[in-house]
Amino acid sequence: MGKPAETQLYAPIKAWLEALGYEVKSEVGPADVVACREGCEPVIVELKTGFSLTLLQQAVKRQALSEHIYVAVPRWKGRAGWRAFKGNMGLCRRLGLGVLSVSLETGAVEVHCDPAPYQPRKSRPRKAALLREFALREGDPNAGGMRGKIMTAYKQDALRCAAYLAEQGPSKGSDVAKSTGVSRATRIMADNHHGWFFRAARGVYAVTDTGEEAIKGATAAG
Repeated sequence: MGKPAETQLYAPIKAWLEALGYEVKSEVGPADVVACREGCEPVIVELKTGFSLTLLQQAVKRQALSEHIYVAVPRWKGRAGWRAFKGNMGLCRRLGLGVLSVSLETGAVEVHCDPAPYQPRKSRPRKAALLREFALREGDPNAGGMRGKIMTAYKQDALRCAAYLAEQGPSKGSDVAKSTGVSRATRIMADNHHGWFFRAARGVYAVTDTGEEAIKGATAAG
């Protein structure tokens, strides 16, 4: 089956709007669909066979014509399709756009969100975590936009602990914390997220071969 045409979306959208009491006409000025009802702002719908930057740009331009702008796309298929649709719907909310999906099999139109001014909900815990990571991270060890292994404040602290153990040998957590300035040294070595430590005795930790390799890699990178 080939890619659906935008015209396949029009009949279901027209029928849906008419059921709400609107008079509907297509290709009026720059708009794909315009619906008017006495005493109401016009409703404008931009039709596309899938989400795209072009669709969003067109819909945002239509906001100069009305407060009620929707985008309409075919209903998604599968989990991956839903995840992509959900992400695009979140973006539309931020742009103040409504979102409709159309089932090409049944012609059913579903309203996922209506046009409304976007008011982001702030997350104090996430903001605090962001600022904590910024404050704890030493220097600026990563290149913006990089992918893969990121140097975090936690990893920097773990490297300090590993370097101390590599130099001093097996040590108590309290001694590592005092000498390195890493207050969470014992927890880091006990959790051992990177596989750099092992417990040599009760309360005493040592560095693994993997940890020593990580120290060499960090030294070379620095």
